[in-house]
Amino acid sequence: MGSLPSVAPARLCAYTVVRRVFERGAYTDRAFAADAAELDPRDRALAMRLAYGTVQRAGTLDHFIQALAERPATALDPPLLAALRLGLYELIYSSGAPDYAVVTDAVQLAKTHARAGHGLVNAVLRRAGRDGADALLATLSDDTPQAAAVMHSHPEWIATLWWDALGPDDARALMAADNQPLEVALRANTLVTDASTLASRLGVRAHLDPRIPEAVVPDEPFDAHRSPLWQDGHFHAQSRAAMLVARALDPQPGERVLDLCAAPGGKSTHLAALMHAQGELVAVERNPRRAAELQRTAARLHAANVRVELADAARPRPHAADFDRVLVDPPCSGLGTLQARADLRWRASPDALEQLTRLQATILAAGARALRSGGLLVYSTCTISPTENEHLIATFLDSNPDFALDGPGGPLLTLPHRDHTAGFFIARLRRA
Repeated sequence: MGSLPSVAPARLCAYTVVRRVFERGAYTDRAFAADAAELDPRDRALAMRLAYGTVQRAGTLDHFIQALAERPATALDPPLLAALRLGLYELIYSSGAPDYAVVTDAVQLAKTHARAGHGLVNAVLRRAGRDGADALLATLSDDTPQAAAVMHSHPEWIATLWWDALGPDDARALMAADNQPLEVALRANTLVTDASTLASRLGVRAHLDPRIPEAVVPDEPFDAHRSPLWQDGHFHAQSRAAMLVARALDPQPGERVLDLCAAPGGKSTHLAALMHAQGELVAVERNPRRAAELQRTAARLHAANVRVELADAARPRPHAADFDRVLVDPPCSGLGTLQARADLRWRASPDALEQLTRLQATILAAGARALRSGGLLVYSTCTISPTENEHLIATFLDSNPDFALDGPGGPLLTLPHRDHTAGFFIARLRRA
């Protein structure tokens, strides 16, 4: 990353990340990891807040840019647009720095990286500063899906999807939650420790979840992957919703368990821990790089009964149905993880949902064929999309009369605004 002495390091880093995401298609987390490596902890924290927040709020910021600049944001030179988005985000959504510092740095960034137009950046940001964040935000509403999409910075098609599927109140609350800080949760690896012991050794305040015995939720900032406890396999960073998946499958020691689309291995190693590493767990992954990552995760977490199989989960297995339990966790649109994945809302599309649904149905059918009579299958996704969830399961059950929903209450759907964790769909199916 280059250096601009007159620009605060955190703003320069955030600007670089925003440009990488919107101009080069980079993932926010990967771009940030590369560009923030040399920042001190304080600048790193600020840069993360500015970069992730700007990417998340890009839709609302573009709305304000069009109103203040009197031209569409898409008509602006991309380096200029990045400076405007970053500056507006800090003025409207991030308090602490004086307005003049925000404006000066944004103008300098535009002057250095854009072909022209730094005067526009100066004018727009100064006008925004004069109007004030409260006045600008007061012009927004979420009375309709279209208005809510602007106010909460989501593509209109997602706002409409949730409006129809969940109702207006939950749709609004869900979109608002997607722009809030993410809960960091840890799964204690019960092959080597327990949740209470782990919580006592983290070095930060944390609380437990009475519904999930393995869950530990830090109450203070915690760098999970730099902890020696992580390196020694005492925990895995995993959302509480994701932990519910292995709990739903409930594998027992000595059983044969199949995990389709298993990488990066969080759910596979949780299943192994629930089995006390006794029995066989076949973890299928078709991508060699991700399969290697899965193998490393299993080794770190002492999951000795995990056998990684490099194969395509969508292809029927060559052997007869002989697994006691099967987990089908196929690729999905990820709409339940927008809080964690800042840029995903801008990558997802309705067309992709249709393609994913066909793949999900194929993998579910392959998993069903591998399950023995009387066995249990869990279908899970990290999305909030009836097409990929409720409708797909209903279609499967119509076509497979030897399967039925297992347990009371039907499938489980977690919602970030209600459950304070990722949005997951979990359906338990029993084969007759």
